[in-house]
Amino acid sequence: MNRSFRPDAVLIQAVIAGALSFAHLHDLAAAAGQSGWKAWAYPVSVDLLLVAAWRRLRAGRSRSSWTWFAIALCASLGANVATAGMLDLHHVPGWLRILVAGWPALAFLGGTLLVHSPTEPAPAPTPTADEPAAPEIEMHRTDTPAPDPAPAPVPAAELPAAPSTPLATAGAPAVPPALVDHARSIADAHRASTGEPITADALTARLGLPAATCHAIAAQLQLT
Repeated sequence: MNRSFRPDAVLIQAVIAGALSFAHLHDLAAAAGQSGWKAWAYPVSVDLLLVAAWRRLRAGRSRSSWTWFAIALCASLGANVATAGMLDLHHVPGWLRILVAGWPALAFLGGTLLVHSPTEPAPAPTPTADEPAAPEIEMHRTDTPAPDPAPAPVPAAELPAAPSTPLATAGAPAVPPALVDHARSIADAHRASTGEPITADALTARLGLPAATCHAIAAQLQLT
C-alpha cells in the first residue's frame, strides 16, 4: 500500500532551525580554534545532549534533566547570538576559547549522569471520592432447597479374633502355647516310634521342667 508523502510545516521548521543552529555552533567552534572535524563535532555534541535531556524530561526519570537541558539550550542559543554580529569572530576572547575547549568534558559528564540517573517510581494512583460505589445486589431463592441426604452408616471395623490359648486349670501355673506345642510334638514323636501314647512321667523326664509345669502340660494334652 503506497502512502503519499505530505510535507509537514512543523517538521520543515524543525529541520531549518536545526541546520541553522548546527552551522552557528560550527562557526563558533572554528572561530575558537577548533579546526577540521573537531569544529563539526561540537554541534553534534550540543544537540545530542539537548535531545537526551529532553527525552529524560518527557519520561520524568531524573530531576537533573532540567539542569542539563538548560545547559545545552544555553550553549546552542549562545552560539546563535554570538554569530549574529554580537561577537567579533576574528578576535574571540579568551574566556570563550576556554568554554569551547571545556565543552567535551562537560557534555560527557552530562550524558553519563543522564544515562545512569536512578529511575523514580511512578506515583501510586489515588482513589477519587467521586466514584460511585457499586450497588449491592441481593439474591433470593424462590424454590425450596432439597434436604441433604442422610449419611450412610459406616460399618464398624471388625476386631481380629483373639488367638485361642488353652486355659490353665485352676491352681495350675500358666503354660505358654509354644511350650505346649513343643510337648505335643514330643508326644507325637513318641507315639510314632513306639505306637503307644507317652505317659506324664516320661514327658516330664523329656522336658526337664518343674513338676507343676509338666503336670499342667500333661493335663492339657490329656496324658495319664
